[in-house]
Parts: sequence; C-alpha cells; structure tokens
Amino acid sequence: MKANTHFAFFDEGSKKEIRRAIMKAVAIPGYQVPFASREMPIARGWGTGGLQITLSIIGKSDVLKVIDQGADESVNAVSIKKLVHETTNVELTEETSEATIIQSRHRIPEVPLTKDQIIVLQVPTPEPLRGVEEREFVTKRMHSEDDYSGVWLMLFEQIMKYGRTATFADHPVYVNGRYVMAPSPIPRFDNNKMHQSKSLILLGAGREKKIYAVPPYTNVESLAFEDYPFTVESFEGHKCHLCGSTDIFLDEIIDQQTGEKSHQCNDTSFCMDQLNRKEKVEVQTSYA
Repeated sequence: MKANTHFAFFDEGSKKEIRRAIMKAVAIPGYQVPFASREMPIARGWGTGGLQITLSIIGKSDVLKVIDQGADESVNAVSIKKLVHETTNVELTEETSEATIIQSRHRIPEVPLTKDQIIVLQVPTPEPLRGVEEREFVTKRMHSEDDYSGVWLMLFEQIMKYGRTATFADHPVYVNGRYVMAPSPIPRFDNNKMHQSKSLILLGAGREKKIYAVPPYTNVESLAFEDYPFTVESFEGHKCHLCGSTDIFLDEIIDQQTGEKSHQCNDTSFCMDQLNRKEKVEVQTSYA
C-alpha cells in the first residue's frame, strides 16, 4: 500500500457513508439509494460507482476479482485491480471460486456464486424508467406509486415493431415483487442468475450517484408478457472452439483472414478452467 494513503483509498468517514447507503439498499431490495459519489482517479463512466462500493466493503482478508465483459485482462479491469491492490494490498485472483468480492462490468460469471461471495456490478444508467421519463422527481413518484405502465408500454411497442422485445441487455426486472430495477447492462442470458442468488448483489452508479442491491435468496423476475415470455440469447448448436463448452454465453469470433466464424466463451476465466480440466483428463487417460 502506498505511503500516506488511506486503506482502500477513502477516509473512514467516506466509507461509512457509502456502507450506510449499501445497508439501506440491502434492506429495500431494488430501491435506488442516493449517495454522495466521490471524485475518483478514474473518469466517471468507467466504473466509479462499482469501485466506490468495492473500496468501501473490502477488507485485508478479501480476495478480489475484476472482470470487464467477461475478461480479466481488459484495460478497465486491469486499471481497477491496480488501484484497489495498491491501496489495500489484498490478494487478486482470476478464479471466480477463489474470490470473495467480484467487481464486474456487463457480466455475471458462469461459475455459480456462493453465499460467501459478493458481486459488485458497474451501472451507467440505474433508472429503468429513464427511457420513458426524463425528470427525476417524476420517476421517484412513479416508483413510490408502483406505476410501471411506462416500462410495460415500452416493451409492448418493441413487440409491435420487431415482433419481440428488443432489450438485448439491461432488460428490466421486478425485484421482490415490488421495485422494477435496471440489472446493469448484463445480457439477458445473465438475468436469471439474479433470481434466488446465493450471493449478495450490489450495484453502483457513480455518475448518477445511486446504489441499489439484490440480497441473497431474493426473487428477481424479468418483465415479460404471458403471450411473449422472456427469452435469453440462444447458442444452440454452437460450442466454444477452445474448450468445447455449451450452455454458456458465447462470443462470435470471425477470422480476419478466412472470414470463418466460430464461437468462444465470453467468460475467459471459465474457459481457461475448462481447458485445464480437459488437459488433466487427457493426461490421466494417457497414463491409464
């Protein structure tokens, strides 16, 4: 840890204020709690909300994993890991199962999370009603009155125009039967991972100064009509060309020379784990 730097960058008063906001968010699932978002050594829009949560809850014994759209080695993930490590000296890992805190942008890991883990999601736009109402005081009133007709109308218009809902990411969810919530720009594929999750899910928006949460074992339902049920991205008939995994979120890869298309695990850590297991099985088989 750098000299003359507070543990986890913030002074204790700042961390306490953010933790109080987190506690309120956990007590009221899906409710957006305003907080005094601090200035950070990274630009707003690059994960400052999630980073402030991580810095406020992390302890010396924690193990941190940071991913950006499934990758541990992206610029955003590496920069955040460097800041946290230099101000805490906590252990870093790329293994999902080893981490106690996972900060993520746009993905929930493929490996199921446990009750001993916390996932922190970076959020650019926390207000699910923003697409139908720009005024903050009006959206607050709509939440208080449980008035989500605007969101339903938005989904209905998408069906009328495209024949299906067109929310490829950040599809709104109903939390604990009360609040409609923006799950952050995770793909639809990850929405179901929030339902009855064993881990605590914390969401932070630094630019919008909001924190909200999904406590463990909470009902999370993706908004959908009975005759147009919620569906996730389908990768049927495809598998990862590296590890052979199926039933996970895949990226389409195009060879720049040949133009051939293939698919690869979006979660790079998961892919490497599967490859290592595959190699171990092959080695054991060769000696049998």
